[in-house]
Amino acid sequence: MENDAYDRIGDEPPNYEETSFSGAPGCPSVRVSAFGHDTLDRVPNIDFYRNAGSVSGNRAVRPSLQELHDVFQKVSVWCPPHLYNPLYTHPPLHTTCLYVCLNILGGVMLFIRLSWVFGQGRRGLGIVVIALSCVVTTVTGLSMSAICTNGVVRGGDIGMLLSSNVITDWFPGGAYYLISRSLGPEFGGSIGLIFAFANAVAVAMYVVGFAETVVDLLKENNAIMIDELNDIRIIGCISVVLLLGISVAGMEWEAKAQIGLLIILLVAIVNVFVGTGIPASTDKKSKGFFNYDAKIFMENLPPDFRDGETFFSVFAIFFPAATGILAGANISGDLKDPQDALPKGTLLAILITGVTYLGVALCVSATVVRDATGNINDTIATGMDMFCNGTNTAACEQGWNFSSCEVSSCKFGSMNNFQVMTMVSGFGPLITAGTFSATLSSALASLVSAPKVFQALCKDNIYTALKFFAKGHGKNNEPIRGYVLTFIIAVAFIIIADLNVIAPIISNFFLASYALINFSCFHASYAKSPGWRPAYRYYNMWLSLFGAVLCCGVMFVINWWAALLTYAIEIFLYVYVTVKKPNVNWGSSTQAVTFVSAVNNALSLTGVEDHVKNFRPQCMVLTGAPKNRPALLDLAHCFTKNYGLCLTCEVFVGPRTETLTDVNAEMEKNQMWLNKKKRKAFYAAVACDSFRQGTENLMQASGLGRLKPNILMMGFKKDWRTADTAGVQSYVGVLHDAFDFEYGTVVLRMNQGLDISHIIKAQGKYTHTHAYTHTHTHTHTHTPMYKTEAVRILQPRASVTTPQSPQVVVVNERLVSTSTQFQRKQGKGTIDVWWMFDDGGLTLLLPYILTTRKKFKDCKMRIFIAGQPGRVEQDRMKSLLEKFRIKYADIHVIDDITQNPNSNSWKMFEDMIEPFRLHEGSKSTTLAEALRKDNPWKISDAELDTFEEKTNLQVRLNELLQENSRAANLIIVSMPIARLGSVSDHLYMAWLDILTKNLPPTMLIRGNHKSVLTFYS
Repeated sequence: MENDAYDRIGDEPPNYEETSFSGAPGCPSVRVSAFGHDTLDRVPNIDFYRNAGSVSGNRAVRPSLQELHDVFQKVSVWCPPHLYNPLYTHPPLHTTCLYVCLNILGGVMLFIRLSWVFGQGRRGLGIVVIALSCVVTTVTGLSMSAICTNGVVRGGDIGMLLSSNVITDWFPGGAYYLISRSLGPEFGGSIGLIFAFANAVAVAMYVVGFAETVVDLLKENNAIMIDELNDIRIIGCISVVLLLGISVAGMEWEAKAQIGLLIILLVAIVNVFVGTGIPASTDKKSKGFFNYDAKIFMENLPPDFRDGETFFSVFAIFFPAATGILAGANISGDLKDPQDALPKGTLLAILITGVTYLGVALCVSATVVRDATGNINDTIATGMDMFCNGTNTAACEQGWNFSSCEVSSCKFGSMNNFQVMTMVSGFGPLITAGTFSATLSSALASLVSAPKVFQALCKDNIYTALKFFAKGHGKNNEPIRGYVLTFIIAVAFIIIADLNVIAPIISNFFLASYALINFSCFHASYAKSPGWRPAYRYYNMWLSLFGAVLCCGVMFVINWWAALLTYAIEIFLYVYVTVKKPNVNWGSSTQAVTFVSAVNNALSLTGVEDHVKNFRPQCMVLTGAPKNRPALLDLAHCFTKNYGLCLTCEVFVGPRTETLTDVNAEMEKNQMWLNKKKRKAFYAAVACDSFRQGTENLMQASGLGRLKPNILMMGFKKDWRTADTAGVQSYVGVLHDAFDFEYGTVVLRMNQGLDISHIIKAQGKYTHTHAYTHTHTHTHTHTPMYKTEAVRILQPRASVTTPQSPQVVVVNERLVSTSTQFQRKQGKGTIDVWWMFDDGGLTLLLPYILTTRKKFKDCKMRIFIAGQPGRVEQDRMKSLLEKFRIKYADIHVIDDITQNPNSNSWKMFEDMIEPFRLHEGSKSTTLAEALRKDNPWKISDAELDTFEEKTNLQVRLNELLQENSRAANLIIVSMPIARLGSVSDHLYMAWLDILTKNLPPTMLIRGNHKSVLTFYS
């Protein structure tokens, strides 16, 4: 038939019809004609690379390789209803990363704790505190910049911005998104909870900082309500309630006010610098503030920690001032060009704030003494400064006597007064305004960030118990439940009412987050995945590793038990996620490193010769689709478990053009089924013209280096007597190929059979029919599937609407029950091993491995061997088993195995092979030759005579098995080998059939005659 797709004019290329790739009603056409002719091929386009469900653009689907390669067929056109929505508008927000980072970095610590830090550590170690904070944040900023620029960054709290150059999707989560998508759900889930908790505690820190400033104002005006501590609690709780109301109501105004808040902050900082140059009043001098003085500057050089404080405890209190570097990542969805803005804005903010903190601190160190009484009468008479000595020399030389501070505590000076910045400034209320704006805006940002990070974590469903908090409300999907949880946590820490206690807790959690961000960058770089291509190149993986180690080290030095507790929580959450295995795939660096490790380990194995002590079963299991023969898969899984290779294989027989689609479709589906059923196995499939050819291809090509199958495992062909000759020859040919390729061979036979594919197929049809009927006849009610309906599913190979006899249903029920036999724990019983021939020990090793599994731990091994009467053979086998260190319950020596089988057994065998015999002995020579020529596959009389003894052995063995192993849980028998070209296929199948007939589950095993057992150490 002529292909309508081709233009009949000359030899021009095909003229394709409009397809879903060429445009559709309501969808813009993207037909390509740049190549001089119409084609399904598409030019590179960003829409082909979007994730499913992307809200920043429309995901396009490129034509598949099959559509380009196969003969052209018209395809239906479909356009997702949400694509090219004319109502879509871009949000108007253009928040700058620098503004946000500066607002967070220049927060509460600048105005009410920086002077105290330099009072404790003085100028010498105060500079080190700031420098160490800058080192930690700079290294983390570099790592974060690399991660953020490795593709589209998603992390905003407000929305999504689409520009002509860069597209960013909305995805709340910030640091959680960075870590989880880089390191995977195991690390991301644990740090996500910790980071959300840290943000919730940060709300308390900022609110307590605000409340402290308010209480100081109340104290100055003698308006304390109860006492300072309870006033902080009252004001803090009232403030967080108001902030919660604002957060729930909407945050649009807060984002727009970022620049205004930053201006207030900058003016307040300038106000400090200006104030240090204004001549000090008497009141300010009494409180320890003098203008620039070299002696004050030198006096504030050596450290002098008080009240049990140390360098790292002071650092822990100050470090939350440096935790604003993630603010840019948290609002990346609002940045016009996050890949450019995030690195520049974050690093520039670190530089500016570092210089600002250092400049303000040095100015205060040069103008404010550590202790002051605040009493304007504590002056020294003129000319008496020659007697100045001790710790307050600089103040003494300025004419002030603060020596009483050495005896009792004072309320003023950089060590005692948290409002030093207000006192030093040129206009105090401006500092108060700066403190209010910094603390409240930071508290509000944290109050919004924590629930959104937590909601993002819960939406990923990493922790199923937290799914409750994933639900959003309103058009903006606000996490109201997360707000309530954050509010409760914040109030709990506000009750502490001590900034110096809250700050180290936050430092601990943020350092843990920073450690994992740095480790994420190192890990991604170390994996050397081709997908790791950050646009920001000014990073180094070893510097990131140093940053991770530094953060961990600082955590332990600050508070070793808190650090241990934090990492214990992380490890617990990591193990939980590892065990639960959430259904997510983020292309993490953990996957990349696992792949690299697997390749390196596989390569390293190739350089080492196999050793008998390291032999382990690696099974190629001919299950077809894995769910079709569950008993075969379950038994193979018992052999390999987590310690060996298990490869479930399927051969699609037929023309390649017809079967390739099935092969591609089944690959992922069957592997997912194996993973869902927790079977540590791989699935492989081939398309071939015959079953034998496909299996041969699998045996030759499967595996990687030393990681390749060494055992072929298949089910017994129960229908060999009714199957066509080609099917029998193909089956026996597979066994011959296995012997040729030196595979160990295992054949499993169960009386009820192994294949339940017809039941699964019927179940699928019944489920579909039931669902259709239910939908169209029971619109408003739901009827559960009862046992009678489930039994109906067991009807085989027929339409589910066709009634089946009760006998068929019973047979299928037994088949289903038998197919799950090895999924259940085996009761007390025996595994009988009939080790007739030495095949290298595989016949003995496999049952021993079964006894080490939980399902077979109550089964004892009994060994049956052929031999002469007496104890000589038994003692010989006992000695061998003891050397092999294999436990057994008993050894039986079969001394009558050479007897002829009884007449009934022989009659059964003769009836079995009767349809396949030539009977040429009773015919003329000419007719006999004609029969042999026409039916070369049939069993000749000469063949029966030649292999009479071997045939008798199989029939006699079945009698002995019936006599001795009828009650065994599992029987293992040495598989007879048919010499290639000498034994006909049907005679060989008759041997296997009569040997295993009417027995419990039986495995025929034949090793490749290379030792798999050794008694040497």
